[in-house]
Amino acid sequence: MRLTEPRLAPLTEEELTNEQAEVIAPIVRRGGVVANVIMTLMRRMPLFTSFNVLGRYIMNESSLEPRLREILIMRVACDTNCEYQWGQHVRMSAPAGLTPEDHSRIKEGADAGGWTELESAAITAVDELIGDTMISNATWAALSRHLSAEQLLDAIFTVGHYNMVAMALNSIGVQPEPGLAGFDG
Repeated sequence: MRLTEPRLAPLTEEELTNEQAEVIAPIVRRGGVVANVIMTLMRRMPLFTSFNVLGRYIMNESSLEPRLREILIMRVACDTNCEYQWGQHVRMSAPAGLTPEDHSRIKEGADAGGWTELESAAITAVDELIGDTMISNATWAALSRHLSAEQLLDAIFTVGHYNMVAMALNSIGVQPEPGLAGFDG
């Protein structure tokens, strides 16, 4: 973790408004742990609510296959050194078909063995978007051989959204919940 303590602490149970308590009630009812990112971003409910609209779209309605979506998100976490985001998506990537070996290869990058042409191009696209805010012609051509116009847009906005999330997580210092994997685990 880049910061060892949060700059903005997550809300405590005592600080929750009725609106905030309603947002987390389904998680609490299921016996789940409310993630620190949620409890922190709820400090600004209009922002949290708006942010969640795009996040839900990316996770539930995007035209991208879940495996590709998670590769994109996890590579953003690598490129932005966002360990919290990485850890959350280690958990979320298993149902999408990613393995611990895939996680290691995501860290290695597009040239790691075992990627399909699309997966390698997707990792390269993340690196280019984070580094230069633009996908090169060669990478665009590789992506276009496999993705529709809708999927290309979803890929770009997935990277952009999670880059913004990484900026917030790193700057705020959102700390991991117990058991959340880091880059080394």
